[in-house]
Amino acid sequence: MSANLNKIITAGLMAYGMSGKVFHAPFLNAHHGFKLKAVVERSKKNAVKDYPNILSYSSIDELLNDEEIELAVINTPNNLHYEHSKAALQKGKHILVEKPFTATSAQARELFKLADEVGKQIFFYQNRRWDSDFTSVKKVLASGKLGKLNEMHLRYDRYRNVIGPKAFKEQAIEASGLLYDLGPHLLDQVISIFGKPESFHKTLGKNRKDTVVDDFFTIQLNYNDSVNVFVTSSMLVVNPQAAFVLHGVNGSFIKERADVQEEQLLSGQKLTDAGYGIEPEGKQGLLTTIDENGDKTEEIIPSEIGSYLPLFDAVYQAIVAGKTYPVSREQVLIQLEILES
Repeated sequence: MSANLNKIITAGLMAYGMSGKVFHAPFLNAHHGFKLKAVVERSKKNAVKDYPNILSYSSIDELLNDEEIELAVINTPNNLHYEHSKAALQKGKHILVEKPFTATSAQARELFKLADEVGKQIFFYQNRRWDSDFTSVKKVLASGKLGKLNEMHLRYDRYRNVIGPKAFKEQAIEASGLLYDLGPHLLDQVISIFGKPESFHKTLGKNRKDTVVDDFFTIQLNYNDSVNVFVTSSMLVVNPQAAFVLHGVNGSFIKERADVQEEQLLSGQKLTDAGYGIEPEGKQGLLTTIDENGDKTEEIIPSEIGSYLPLFDAVYQAIVAGKTYPVSREQVLIQLEILES
């Protein structure tokens, strides 16, 4: 039987904070195959300002009891992902779950089993695979210009020297701290390229006054053929370093973190606006190669256009046409086993 690519999938968001407003609603609204029907807003009812026809439920139970909703987006606090994913699957919904998928690999395996039993799909929201800067890194790797890769460094830094208001990030509870906040982004990018490491070593730090969770981490992942990958993140970097540094036998590539989608959507820009997803001039990566005579060549690598819409299209194609979703269960299990170790 052929796929019905005219099918409309009705979706609902479990929250309408920053992630719902920026990372989910605009794309579900823009994609031809989705109808964003409802959100959960416990107190402030803001979604209707952006989407006049949307329903605003006051509880997650109300949303999950809506039989029209086929896809539930789990964008609640980290420590609730397992609970809410399980509830949604039991109500017969497909689920799109923000990072981290769960706190442990055991929870993930339980949800995989449940999804198979009820015949529903789990999708992992690893949007940073579609960042403009990361797609540029992949383009350079695919070009072969670096030769054999020796080392790769990925950084995701911020400067916030005070304890933030979000309890699920700052309290000593399941899946809290910087490792579970930004670690899934960096690890997923690495795993999407190299797969499972042969070994890894992880270091955590607590540097802000009165913090009870990690606000620094670095992980060294060792791959075959002497490829070493380092992922690092800190809450106390005033002057951010290059986000991507790659060294191969034939050269190096250096790239800033420059994807503008989050900033643009927060400012009210639309996906259809001119300039959406285009990095500012001067943010391009620098590829420096050296030939057999020792002569260096510098090349500016044009930045890719960033868009998270392909992620949502992949969800749609998986549900409607049975296509394979690019973020696999195996990749998520590798990530979680590193996070929980």
